[in-house]
Amino acid sequence: MTTAPAFPMALLDNRFQHSLATDEMEIGFQDRGRGTPLVFVQAWGPRPGATAALVYDKVFPLLEDRFRCIAVDLPNYGLTGPVEYKEPVHDVSARAVLAVLDHLGIEEAPFVGCSMGATTAIDIALAQPDRVSRMLIGACHASTGGDPYLLTPFPSEVMRLYQEADADPEDEDKLRRMLRALWFDNALVTDELVDALQTVRLTLTDHWAAERNSVSVPHSNMAALSRLDMPVTVVHGRHDRMVPFEQALAIGSYIEHADVRLLARCGHWPAYERPDAFVEAIQSLLAQN
Repeated sequence: MTTAPAFPMALLDNRFQHSLATDEMEIGFQDRGRGTPLVFVQAWGPRPGATAALVYDKVFPLLEDRFRCIAVDLPNYGLTGPVEYKEPVHDVSARAVLAVLDHLGIEEAPFVGCSMGATTAIDIALAQPDRVSRMLIGACHASTGGDPYLLTPFPSEVMRLYQEADADPEDEDKLRRMLRALWFDNALVTDELVDALQTVRLTLTDHWAAERNSVSVPHSNMAALSRLDMPVTVVHGRHDRMVPFEQALAIGSYIEHADVRLLARCGHWPAYERPDAFVEAIQSLLAQN
C-alpha cells in the first residue's frame, strides 16, 4: 500500500487516502476508523474531481469510532485511473472495489453505495454474493446504461448539465450549474469546493481523456435483482434531479424484502446532504437479522 500524492483538502483528507496499483489501473481509496469493515463506493458526480472521501465526508465522523470505513474511488474519478474500457463501466468499478478488498484481506462486508457506487455494489452482490453481507444502495439505476423511466424525461436534467460541463472542462460556470442541480441545497456549492473541483479538472486531464475515449456497454440487472437475499435498504433523495426516485421504487419492487427510504429536501448525494438520516439507515440495516 502506498500513500497517495497531495490532493485538494476540500475533496479528500490525505491522512486516510491510499493508492493500490493493479495491472489495470491505479486505485484510490480511503481507509479510516477501527472495527468491523464497512465498504463504501463513491457516487457519480463531476469528473474527475469527485471522490469517495467527498461523497461520504460527513458520514465518516459518525461511524469511524465503531467501524473501519473503506471507501473506493470510481474509475477515472479522484485518484483511480486513468483507465480506458469498452465494457459495462460498473464491471470496471467492481474490479477496482474487489481488488482493494482482496489487498486488505477483507472477504465479506456490508456495502454502502450511492449512485454509480450503488450500481457497482449491485453488480458485486449479483456476481459474488458471498462478498456482500448486506447492502445499502440508492440514488441509482440497477443497470449499466440506466433503466426505463415511467414519468421522468430521459436523459435527466443533471445528466444534460453534466454533458455540457464535461465537454468544456475549462468553463467553471458550467460546473457550478451542474452542482446546483446535483444537490437540493445550493448553499453546498461553495467557491472553495468549486475551485477545488475545477483545479482537479484542469490537472488530471489524463483521467478526463481516458473517460472520453471509453465506451460503457449497457447491461441490465433489473430482472436479476430478485436473486438477492441479503438484507437491503434503498435510500434515495426525494428531490434527486439526476436519478428520479421512481428508480428506488422500481428496485424495491424487484427486491421484495428491501426497505425503501425517501429523504426530503435531498438531491443526488443523500450521504452528503442528509448524513444523519443516512447513518441512521446504515445502523438500521446493520441491526437487521
